[in-house]
Amino acid sequence: MGHCYSLDLRVRVADFVEAGHPCRAAARHFGVSDSCAIKLMHRKRPSGSLAPARQGRPPGSGKLVPYESFLIQTVEAKPAITMPELAARLREEHGIVAAPAMLSRFLCRCGFSYKKSPDGGGVRTHRRAG
Repeated sequence: MGHCYSLDLRVRVADFVEAGHPCRAAARHFGVSDSCAIKLMHRKRPSGSLAPARQGRPPGSGKLVPYESFLIQTVEAKPAITMPELAARLREEHGIVAAPAMLSRFLCRCGFSYKKSPDGGGVRTHRRAG
């Protein structure tokens, strides 16, 4: 994922352009790419803001969110279920294909943790209060 330039640099580039210089000259002067200066001015004109846009997917979205209650009920009913078994149940009952690693990360975000047992197996523990 790309990085965001500081607000100070963004303000200086915008001020330089608003002083009458072209965007490409501002980019050379401040050591940023031409597209950075151009996009910065495109962002400033309609909104007036130079702050960077939020990066990443918005929280609370994803294809597993609608099936959260099904996944939680399944794991609470059978804590020793493996992630491939859970993925197969999800595919059978709802037609959703999900990788076992994705299911594990989702359950961790829901407050479950994975505890290893002495026999080499593991069990999902109950949700943490939170």
